[in-house]
Amino acid sequence: QVQLVESGGGLVQAGGSLRLSCAASGRTFSSYTMAWFRQAPGKEREFVAAINWSGEKVADSVKGRFTISRDNAKNTVYLQMNSLNFEDTAVYYCAFRGDGFGLVGSESPNRYISWGQGTQVTVSS
Repeated sequence: QVQLVESGGGLVQAGGSLRLSCAASGRTFSSYTMAWFRQAPGKEREFVAAINWSGEKVADSVKGRFTISRDNAKNTVYLQMNSLNFEDTAVYYCAFRGDGFGLVGSESPNRYISWGQGTQVTVSS
C-alpha cells in the first residue's frame, strides 16, 4: 500500500505560481507512473500531468504553464504551476499507478491504485 501526502496548495492571485509536492511512502515508486489530477466543484476529476522513467505527459489545458517532475531519492513528485488563472482553481490530487504500462492511458483515473487526500488551490482574480 502506497501512502501519498500532498502539500503546497493555497491562495494565489491570477498570474502567480505555486509548487505542489507529493511525498510517497510504503513502496519504491521510481519504476512507476505518478500523476496529478484536479477536481473543481461540480466537475469530474481531470487529468493534469503524469511522469515515469520514460518521460512526461501534460494535459493540453495546462501545457506550457505546468511542469511535472520527480525526485526519486526523496520519493517525491512535484507540480510547478505558473501563470495560474481562475480556471485552475480546484483540489489537486496526487496518484500512484502501480502497473507496468508506462504512460499509456495515464489520463484515466481508473488506472491509479492510490490517491492522496488532495490539496486546495484557489486562484483569485
